[in-house]
Amino acid sequence: MTPAELRARMVARQLIARGITDPRILAAFARVPRERFVPGDQLAHAYDDMPLPIGEGQTISQPYVVALTIEALRLPANAKVLEIGTGSGYAAAILGTIAREVVTIERIGALAEVAAARLAAMELSNVEVHHADGSLGWPARAPYDGIAVAAGAPRPPASLLAQLAIGGRLVLPTGSLDEQHLLWLERRDEHTYVERDLGEVRFVPLVGAEGWPG
Repeated sequence: MTPAELRARMVARQLIARGITDPRILAAFARVPRERFVPGDQLAHAYDDMPLPIGEGQTISQPYVVALTIEALRLPANAKVLEIGTGSGYAAAILGTIAREVVTIERIGALAEVAAARLAAMELSNVEVHHADGSLGWPARAPYDGIAVAAGAPRPPASLLAQLAIGGRLVLPTGSLDEQHLLWLERRDEHTYVERDLGEVRFVPLVGAEGWPG
């Protein structure tokens, strides 16, 4: 099968069949070449519905979890999004085809550099990559309509909550290092947030000042 055919099959079997309905997300997954974001020794598994190692002890999340996270953000038109945990850059590329502006933070310099090069090669000029402590967010560009976190935290970092726009949504894994749930939060006003559990997940830890110690 060609990469385009593999993407179409991924969208049908892994996303639509499991309840992902946002046409913007489905179109983005059908367009972004996941094989560009996985190491050479993992190319045969690029469109499998599972996380894959990308080096530095990190992984590229399975496609369904990326889609679930982004759909839960319910991004408005012309959204500004913060992503924590750039990793390979794949989710940032998906977000970059949907949102007006994406700021993505990666704490591991080598991964940030490679991801930035991949995104530049795809001419996603609306995505900017920063090498920094993701648990602190990126306040210079706040507030954000959506914040997606691709690493597990013991609790929602206060800095990320503060950078969420009124009406904006934050999706992140929370819990222990061994057991996590994907948490959805919506900011209703300056001090009020509502939350919902989206189910059990397993992510690498969010290491940083407001996450787990390094």
